[in-house]
Amino acid sequence: MADHPSTDGPYPWPSPSADSFRAAYLQPEDGRGLSAAEMSISQGPPIENDGALVVPTASHNDTARSPSYTRRSSQTAVPSPPTSHSEPVSNALYASTSKETEKPVEANSRASVDDDERADEVRHFEPIKTISTTEQRPGLQSKRSGPLTEDEVIRVLSRRRTNTSASGRNGSIATSAEDEEEQAEMERLMSRMFGKNRQNQSEDEKTRHVGLVWRNLIVKGVGLGAALQPTISDPFLALPRLISGLFTKGRATHKPPIRTLINNFNGCIRPGEMLLVLGRPGSGCSTFLKVLANQRYGFKSIEGDVTYGGTSAKTMAKDYTSEVVYNPEDDLHYATLSVKDTLKFALTTRTPGKASRNEGESRSDYIKEFLRVVAKLFWIEHTLNTKVGNELVRGVSGGEKKRVSIAEAMITKASIQCWDNSTRGLDASTALEYVESLRSLTNMAHISTAVALYQAGESLYEKFEKVILIEEGRCLYYGSTEAAAAYFEDLGFKRPARWTTADFLTSVTDEHERQIREGYEDRIPRSAEQFEEAFAKSDLYRANLEDIKGFEQQIDEQQRERQAAMTKATKQKNYTLSFYKQVLACTHRQFLIMFGDRLTLFGKWGGIFFQALIVGSLFYNMPKTSSGVFLRGGVMFFMLLFNALLALAELTSAFASRPILLKHKSFSFYRPAAYAIAQTVVDVPLVLVQVCIFDIVVYFMSDLGRTASQFFINLFVLWIVTMSMYSFFRAVGAWVPSLDVATRITGVAIQALVVYTGYLIPPTKMHPWFKWLININPIGYAFEAVMVNEFDFLDIVCEAPYLVPQGPGAAPQYQSCTIQGSQPGQTTVNGAAYLETAFTYSRIHLWRNIGILFGFWLFFVAMTMLGQELQKPNAGGGAITIFKRGQAPKSVQKAMEKGSTPLDEEKAAATDNENLEDESSGSDSEVGAKGIAKNETVFTYQNVNYTIPTKDGERQLLRDVQGYVRPGRLTALMGASGAGKTTLLNTLAQRINFGVVTGDFQVDGRPLPTSFQRATGFAEQMDVHEPTATVREAFQFSALLRQPKEIPIKEKYDYCERIIDLLEMRPIAGATIGKIGEGLNQEQRKRLTIGVELASKPELLLFLDEPTSGLDSGAAFNIIRFLRKLADAGQAILCTIHQPSSVLFEYFDELLLLKSGGRVVYHGSLGKDSRTLIDYFEGNGGKKCPPNHNPAEYMLEVIGAGDPDYKGKDWGDVWAASTEHEERSQEIQQMINDRRNVSTKGNTDDDREFAMPLGTQVMAVVKRSFASYWRTPNYLIGKFMLHIITGLFNSFTFYHVGESSIDMQSHLFSIFMTLTIAPPLIQQLQPKFIEFRSIFESRESKAKIYSWVAFVAGAVLVEIPYSILAGTLYMICWWFPAVGRHRTSFETGYTWMLLMLFELFYVSFGQAIASFAPNELLASLLVPVFFLFVVAFCGIVVPYVTLPHFWQSWMYWLTPFHYLLEGLLGVAVHDIQVVCQDAEFARFRAPPGQTCQSYTQSFIAQAGGYVQVGPGGICEFCQYATGDQFAAGFNVYYAHKWLDYGVFWAFICFNFCMVFLCSWLYLGGGKKVKALFSPSAKKQMKAATQEREKV
Repeated sequence: MADHPSTDGPYPWPSPSADSFRAAYLQPEDGRGLSAAEMSISQGPPIENDGALVVPTASHNDTARSPSYTRRSSQTAVPSPPTSHSEPVSNALYASTSKETEKPVEANSRASVDDDERADEVRHFEPIKTISTTEQRPGLQSKRSGPLTEDEVIRVLSRRRTNTSASGRNGSIATSAEDEEEQAEMERLMSRMFGKNRQNQSEDEKTRHVGLVWRNLIVKGVGLGAALQPTISDPFLALPRLISGLFTKGRATHKPPIRTLINNFNGCIRPGEMLLVLGRPGSGCSTFLKVLANQRYGFKSIEGDVTYGGTSAKTMAKDYTSEVVYNPEDDLHYATLSVKDTLKFALTTRTPGKASRNEGESRSDYIKEFLRVVAKLFWIEHTLNTKVGNELVRGVSGGEKKRVSIAEAMITKASIQCWDNSTRGLDASTALEYVESLRSLTNMAHISTAVALYQAGESLYEKFEKVILIEEGRCLYYGSTEAAAAYFEDLGFKRPARWTTADFLTSVTDEHERQIREGYEDRIPRSAEQFEEAFAKSDLYRANLEDIKGFEQQIDEQQRERQAAMTKATKQKNYTLSFYKQVLACTHRQFLIMFGDRLTLFGKWGGIFFQALIVGSLFYNMPKTSSGVFLRGGVMFFMLLFNALLALAELTSAFASRPILLKHKSFSFYRPAAYAIAQTVVDVPLVLVQVCIFDIVVYFMSDLGRTASQFFINLFVLWIVTMSMYSFFRAVGAWVPSLDVATRITGVAIQALVVYTGYLIPPTKMHPWFKWLININPIGYAFEAVMVNEFDFLDIVCEAPYLVPQGPGAAPQYQSCTIQGSQPGQTTVNGAAYLETAFTYSRIHLWRNIGILFGFWLFFVAMTMLGQELQKPNAGGGAITIFKRGQAPKSVQKAMEKGSTPLDEEKAAATDNENLEDESSGSDSEVGAKGIAKNETVFTYQNVNYTIPTKDGERQLLRDVQGYVRPGRLTALMGASGAGKTTLLNTLAQRINFGVVTGDFQVDGRPLPTSFQRATGFAEQMDVHEPTATVREAFQFSALLRQPKEIPIKEKYDYCERIIDLLEMRPIAGATIGKIGEGLNQEQRKRLTIGVELASKPELLLFLDEPTSGLDSGAAFNIIRFLRKLADAGQAILCTIHQPSSVLFEYFDELLLLKSGGRVVYHGSLGKDSRTLIDYFEGNGGKKCPPNHNPAEYMLEVIGAGDPDYKGKDWGDVWAASTEHEERSQEIQQMINDRRNVSTKGNTDDDREFAMPLGTQVMAVVKRSFASYWRTPNYLIGKFMLHIITGLFNSFTFYHVGESSIDMQSHLFSIFMTLTIAPPLIQQLQPKFIEFRSIFESRESKAKIYSWVAFVAGAVLVEIPYSILAGTLYMICWWFPAVGRHRTSFETGYTWMLLMLFELFYVSFGQAIASFAPNELLASLLVPVFFLFVVAFCGIVVPYVTLPHFWQSWMYWLTPFHYLLEGLLGVAVHDIQVVCQDAEFARFRAPPGQTCQSYTQSFIAQAGGYVQVGPGGICEFCQYATGDQFAAGFNVYYAHKWLDYGVFWAFICFNFCMVFLCSWLYLGGGKKVKALFSPSAKKQMKAATQEREKV
């Protein structure tokens, strides 16, 4: 090592990992090595790599740190190379920068894989061999000098790094040598795809835009930070408020305000550098990352310059979109695709062309090799054949899914990558692996990476070269990560011991968190503007500008090299594949997605088959006579409509897949238009299968035309119209912003599609204002095609009752047929003539219509392509806090009136915002928890065991756990992932309803009271609340129903105000909870969850599950600070927490630590600085804890948490044999004995399950439900508008309906249209019911706030008044202009009464379905199935007389709509005198010697109708004389009207009973019923009973 020549080699890079990388892969091939100074800090022998020397460099721990940032004022903020102004960044990223030692490349050069493996042999590495991956993650092997196999490389890369997570500048457990080895091996594996040999071959790499610079960056956005809660009254009060504003404020409206979101940022990220973006939620981090990633949509203006390798943002967006990617925090993948298919698709779309691959390497070779490397690199090899999954589809874990996202980004090889808070929801070790993977990717791919993290531990922080701190859109610091802490310390801030650097940086902006050095109290900057000003005056800022200037000079040279290397293929780099190949790739993936969820696909086909059997049985063996004419039209209509409406499901899937589509578009995988075509291509066979299933069954069961041509034409038309409708609904989804809007549009569109087909209203009877709809209705053209296909070959034999007249002496030559198209004296009707007369249909239109259907299909596909192309990814929107009208703080109210104080796009009104704080009363952070109820009871638990049944037997999750929770003590429940923390918490809270729990649970030495669940607070990890309630209302609801009924309501509400002050929520007490982005932010929601539990005045103790999960470090600090205040006030608190920082850990008094398997490894006091805990582990053989190490991480490392290869002692056994365990056991027994003799003041004597009586529960829940609906105008306006629009559409379709025979049919179909509005209305109301139920089920039921009866009553009663109002609006719009304009007041009143019952029916029917459906999707899929039964058998589609006997005998009488139809139609046509039109008469001649009247008199007396003498003495017979005769043909009788009304009431009552019954069964009643019949359940109950008897 000492003999190595000292030269001016490559300069050190800003991080050891980057420096190591450059030494290995970017070294000039002139034979020069590292300088002597560099060699002096190197460790380990050099390793040859393609002629260069790999010399592991020192870690940060060995690097001398500058004592102060001011001492480096003559340098750049980030150490740059001495030659930074002269040495250009090479475009050939891994190519040699010198040609002196360049070796000639043979024409038949070896493939890159062979080249790399031979190089491995030279370096004493064995060639990489693929070996099956074990299920468990291997641990890090000890350092050795022998050759490494690939599996050993993977062990190095992928082990759980609980031991290295502690390594930092202040102390380390893992040695830097191990870190260097690990980094070197990771880089070696990545070199398989990113090594020099591969880069030398790539045109793409030589023309990449590396390096990112932003100068004078200013981003402005539109929107207020606060708004008023909209209500249903707003549309009606808008005008009065407008007028009032004119008089009181002198203006009516104001323009939306514009606010600066990012203010004058300057900086750069060099190739191979990583920038950490820090800031509290809402500070502007997401805005900054989006702009850096060229995601500019949604902002008002963007000023300044952002350049990518010297290229402007505009040019990059136009020609090089694939080189810049933005990764949102969510992992967006198709759930039913396997990990392998997900990555293979990304590789397929991003595999470079032949010119950019190694010689002789095919596309499949590249894909195979890249997939193998990334799968091993990120340790997802064992998951390759596992589905990615989501909340409904079981798949890989959250950490594995995150690694899939990183692998997908690596595949893009983008030069600039921005990651937005991607570690949310990951535990510390997984988050570290995530950042290490990014570090390695950045090094190897030589890219610029910016990452926003909310909670960044020291080990994560050290992976970055630069950091930027943002607050309120202003730059507080930008520069080296090493100089950041010193900069703020010099400003006057104090960094407490054991605080991570990232926590310290973010704390300086929070007045509650920051600590000030003595003597600096009046000198530190306090506002974001002051911080920005201080930084702008610093030497660091000026050094940064010099650094940027120097880097821009390098970029100028890079641009010239890139221009010289540019070829025709690299002039544009938006998409790697040509368009048709994109379509092929998307098509293949779409098939995989469909068949990845076979259960749903085959379930759908099975459902279609079942419904086809029902429909086929309805039209079974239709006669080829006049009796089958109406039925044949009906079955054609039904076949078309059923298949077309199945396409409605495309809307839901379109919106579900949109975020993934936009992500892939931003990654330049494919054009959205290619995806649209691929969906259509996949539809072709799948829709054909679906249509065949339905058509074959219905076609042959109903006995349609039995020739091959007729069948295949029918099938073809069905297929093409279904394809058209699929594309139509997709086009709607592509052009509208949300599913809610799409549902409204399709609701009206379906009405038009149904009515203007030609079946319900013949074209001749259509009013001119809507008749044009039939010309743009694909189903209309399809209906004509299938009708002429069926009827053109049919001769209809006329029979009774269509043959007139009948009776003695009626000869065929003197008879005729009432079917349109008949001829006098003929008893058969030609099918073509019937269609020509009744519908104006012609056979010659058949192929014309098929061509038009193809045209519709192509048009809708084109519209889908265009709509998806125009969708913008990651549109910026202003997140706001919503206040109830009249309850916003005055300063916020003034700001809203003036149109000022808009906030950043992701910022809600934080409680310490200046606009809010001036309204705060008594919310000072130092105020103690005065007036808060104290706990006086002690909760103990002993010998707790929990076993669950599995398919292989039983599994024990908890084993012999014991402990206690005391008043005034804050107890932490900790352990590694899977140790059973949440399981134990749920067990202690008595929330387990599966498996067998045994153990002694006692309160003050007594068995748990019935009220235990109500008397304890349980803050769930998921913050589930009624979104429309305000903070104050949520507290009051909890206090009202959970505090004992003996406490006056005023006292309960006063207590809520104290809770509001304690939690510092006074400024937002009137804000509605809402959802993230439109409501409280994450921290405020967590405080609300805690407050709701406190408002119940828990008499026993408070449980909290992961209260800091998903929060930034500042918010987590505030939450734990509140818990500390509560404990100091006398509350007993037990809380699970996942690897807290050392600062947070110090707030806890006691610890219960679990290991995997649910065993206790420590229970007791922590002691000052966790000394008691540390002494226990060190005293029992654990390794020493470094002075500045986080005790929370130390204890997990000692017990081997998260390390599957841990071979140390079993700390569960150590604890069980320890004196500390014996002391705890004695202490618990002493507590039990002592507390049994203490008066409990009723705390444990209350045996009421609920605090308040059922009546109070129902009143409170109903009141909250009405408030929720009142504040959800979108739902109610949607409901009202659907009624109004469909009512008007119905009335204008059947406007001033006449009195002819066909008009009688129009009465019928107008009523039928009224019935068809039920499905979309049901689809609207079901999500509301399920939303209410999920809130009750997940939180309020477990807390025993109110009973399931109150929940159902609240969900049911709130719908009724709004539905009655909506039904009345429909009645006004429909009845008077159309069907009821000549009806009497009684008939109008009766119709209104029956219509109101119809409103109640669909509400009860929809809620009954939702009450047993587990989710919204299944509920919506069940609606058409049930509705088919309700409608199909009511006597409209198939009249009663033609129903098959099987259905006629029972199903007809069980169908509710039979009674509804009879009631409505009976009064609608009662006593109407029918006057037939000319085309409606059946014409025949009377026998000689008889008049028309005498000839038909006896027939008319029996069958009804009337006869008149027409021109030339021919008899003209009209089938109906009155409307009642028409109604009788459908088995409808006016005399049954009150019977129908009563029976329909009975159906509604039955439906509501089913809502209550199914809700009870779903919410736990079903398990009780099952327990009565289940032997295993009986056995479990018996065991539990015996256990209680022992107690």
